[in-house]
Amino acid sequence: MALQRKTARSYEIDMCNGPLFSKLLIYALPLMLSGILQLLFNAADIVVVGRFAGSESLAAVGSTSALINLLINLFIGLSIGTNVLVARYFSAQQKRDLEETVHTSMVVAGIGGVILIAVGYFLSEPLLTLMGTPDNVLPLSVLYMKIYFVGMPAMLVYNFGSAVLRAVGDTRRPLYFLFTAGVANALMNLFFVIVCHMGVAGVALATTISQCISAVLVVRCLLFTDADYKLNLKKLRIVKHKLVSIVRIGLPAGMQGAVFSISNVLIQSSVNSFGSVTMAGNTAASNIEGFIYTAMNSFYQTALSFVSQNYGVKNYKRISRIMIYCEGMVFVVGAVLGAGALAFGPELLSIYNSEPEVIQYGLIRMWIICTTYYLCGMMDVFVGGLRGMGYSVPPMIVSISGACAFRVIWIYTIFAANRTLQTLYISYPVSWALTGAIHFICYLVIKRKLERKDGSGAGVAAGAAVAQNGPISWRKTPQKKKLHDFSRSGGFPGLVRKVFDKAR
Repeated sequence: MALQRKTARSYEIDMCNGPLFSKLLIYALPLMLSGILQLLFNAADIVVVGRFAGSESLAAVGSTSALINLLINLFIGLSIGTNVLVARYFSAQQKRDLEETVHTSMVVAGIGGVILIAVGYFLSEPLLTLMGTPDNVLPLSVLYMKIYFVGMPAMLVYNFGSAVLRAVGDTRRPLYFLFTAGVANALMNLFFVIVCHMGVAGVALATTISQCISAVLVVRCLLFTDADYKLNLKKLRIVKHKLVSIVRIGLPAGMQGAVFSISNVLIQSSVNSFGSVTMAGNTAASNIEGFIYTAMNSFYQTALSFVSQNYGVKNYKRISRIMIYCEGMVFVVGAVLGAGALAFGPELLSIYNSEPEVIQYGLIRMWIICTTYYLCGMMDVFVGGLRGMGYSVPPMIVSISGACAFRVIWIYTIFAANRTLQTLYISYPVSWALTGAIHFICYLVIKRKLERKDGSGAGVAAGAAVAQNGPISWRKTPQKKKLHDFSRSGGFPGLVRKVFDKAR
């Protein structure tokens, strides 16, 4: 038992004390690699099917991604609620709350997966038809989705399980699990497509099996740990108030992702109108961009977990530093990787498909997206900070209005007046800049309100001391008078704060 406890702690990170920059990197790098491996599941599908099954099969697999994201984002968003709550209870040493959250989350994952199997089986064909998928691609796309959705319970179990591990600072073991599943996925792709000649069915089956492998590994990890977040099959049940808390934080995140997917589905439908060759180029380019996004998204998840734990002990001074570091790192990563992807664009696109026309259409997209992708990463980091402090509704409202609704309006106005791919793709960076600016304002308003509420505007003592002794009383804080004067003379209008109070 002592050895198991020691092993579990060796993977955890103390997010509330000690040097910050190095811990952010130690946490983010395995996340980045995990995300890249997750993308390799899809990339392996795309490369193998594009090389050995033709451009129609490539278009069939690629045209389903936006719809798949739309259908699963709601449940994936709930795992964010798990991450926030586990991080908060772990840092505050609330063991019972932590245990109830873990077991409720795993039950939700299983139920959600079963629901998604039915949704994918019965709705794939009508939804793909509604998207305007070409007739020569539609049967293959439907086949791919029906097989892919069989693996939904495993996908959700892995996502919720890894959310528990990430919340306590463990990003390495999820990386090991994904590496194992990723290698299996690549080998099965080659076997099913080249040897068995199964085409899109083969790559879907390989992905489904690999998802089951990663789910088994993460469940085994939680079962055999001796940490407070240990999974006990006999204790699997839904605790109502914990489910409500998970939904309160995670549902807005899931709805935001789903609505984002709706706007992406509309964009994909617009791309579909240009034909299967354009669809293939768009698919290849978006897969390359996916690696950049995943690298940036690791800093969103880092901000989410670090802010959650420090919010649990009311350490607002450290939260400010977390946000500054994460914004700086995501800008550098997004700008550097975007420039690198564009510089080697033709070579990277040729991995997916060697047809010159496909490469040409892929480059059109990359010139616009890769040069501005850092804006998307910076926008997401602000969202992570807001959710880490327990506010999930405001970023959802802002994202739906500033990005999703804006893109829909763009498609039916500006793109309708000038139907070119460049006009369509430029809606992305414009929406990122607009939404990111509003998220920044929201972050400042909400953080200032919470500092006043908890009486810790000047920061609190070390996180560990707060976790043991409770928050320091504001009445004993030397900076009380300065904070009071500042609250009367500076800051944003009180009306804005009241709006966010109601939206929380």
